[in-house]
Amino acid sequence: MKPARRRRGAPPDPDRFAAAHRLPGRRHVTIDGLRCEVATNEAETPLGWLRRRKGPDGKPLIDQMQFEAGERLRRDFTIGQLMPRLTTDWSAVGGRQRKRRPPRDPAAITDQALAARHRVAAALAAAGPGLSDLLISVCCLLDGMEAAERRFGWPRRAGKVVLAIALDRLVAHYRLGSERRAPVSRRPA
Repeated sequence: MKPARRRRGAPPDPDRFAAAHRLPGRRHVTIDGLRCEVATNEAETPLGWLRRRKGPDGKPLIDQMQFEAGERLRRDFTIGQLMPRLTTDWSAVGGRQRKRRPPRDPAAITDQALAARHRVAAALAAAGPGLSDLLISVCCLLDGMEAAERRFGWPRRAGKVVLAIALDRLVAHYRLGSERRAPVSRRPA
């Protein structure tokens, strides 16, 4: 019997599926002043995928500095609680509860989240109006390149070039890598 037919009759194995679609990696992070090495899934984000993917010249489609800048933007976007809500906030609706809680106050945001929102706004302003939309789409909302190209009405494979330019502006904004970097290959894959 062919492997595809064998798999169709077998019960699904989520661990096997996840392992087949994972790109294991290691990253150093600082937690409470302690530097730790953590395991990561590089295929989790479009930037991770682009970092691991090679162009025709054998170099990654985005370099390490661009990857770090995009991940830094995503981290601030997440800490700033800027992700759109996907479900309804039922906290204000009363039921048969003894004590009804007041609705969530948007002004009750933490200082850490507020500071992250300011960092996101500054980074997007540094990137510019046309490029900031792409950065939000790919880095923060984790849309794939093809979906972003469709959303903005761009030709296929044009998004990689525009994203590389936007990430270069983020690298300059975050002042990553003080030495002059060689530009990454901009030819479509």
